[in-house]
Amino acid sequence: MQKVIEFTKMHGAGNDYIYVDTARFPISRPEHWARLWSDRHKGIGGDGLVLIGPSEVADFSMRIFNADGSEAQMCGNASRCVGKYLYDRKLTRARTLRLATRSGVKVLQLTIGPDGLTESVTVDMGKPVLSAPGLLATADGSLTDGEVVSTSGRTFRGTFVSMGNPHFVVFTTDVENLPLAETGPTLERAAVFPERCNIEFAEVRPDGSLRMRVWERGSGITQACGTGACATAVAATLTGCAGRTSEIDMDGGRLRIAWHEADGHVYMTGGATMVFDGQIACDDGPAD
Repeated sequence: MQKVIEFTKMHGAGNDYIYVDTARFPISRPEHWARLWSDRHKGIGGDGLVLIGPSEVADFSMRIFNADGSEAQMCGNASRCVGKYLYDRKLTRARTLRLATRSGVKVLQLTIGPDGLTESVTVDMGKPVLSAPGLLATADGSLTDGEVVSTSGRTFRGTFVSMGNPHFVVFTTDVENLPLAETGPTLERAAVFPERCNIEFAEVRPDGSLRMRVWERGSGITQACGTGACATAVAATLTGCAGRTSEIDMDGGRLRIAWHEADGHVYMTGGATMVFDGQIACDDGPAD
């Protein structure tokens, strides 16, 4: 049976997703629609599909499906967009929101501009996980400034950080000219990452800011990655490349990341942008 789904295209620092309010438009087979709708030539176009819904443990819930149909645990850029969507569409008047994700409940603090719309969102991303045996096949499930061999046989030195999803951060001196499309997939599928891994390459600029490029597990090269920016900031602190607060520039924009010593939590601040609203046909038949 075919029905029409209303969606909103949004991006956070260029990390663009298709957002659907499932309280109004429930969707079955989101893995299928994520693959179909994310196609930038034959679909809506995006890094994936985000479903906004009710929650029994928080104010709202968020599910994220990558462009390849796989479900992600968390996306910092998407969570900021969800906060803006909910407030600007008057689905809530709260400026502090609790959002249930696959990696736990995240707290969003909204800053409202003079026009009454969400100007920026700070997300409490929780504590970074530095030892995760299920995600990193080392002796103790951790790796700081250590070596990983990619599927192409190249060795890269970097740091593993999980922000609800796994990241491997490599610091380099020429991130702009690095062949990310070649190195990203070979590192994502390195033997040491049993669940695959998000890959970040970063360099420290003279002003102390960090320039980062990202290869996302399940989506490929993206304009930005919120959890990746958090992981990069944590890795920079651990390896002495930066202090506990970092300005991180990605292809799609800048995020401010603070790793608080008091509570050990990572806080991410940045904007979110509405791009356009639309409608698309959806049915419950078998996948192609």
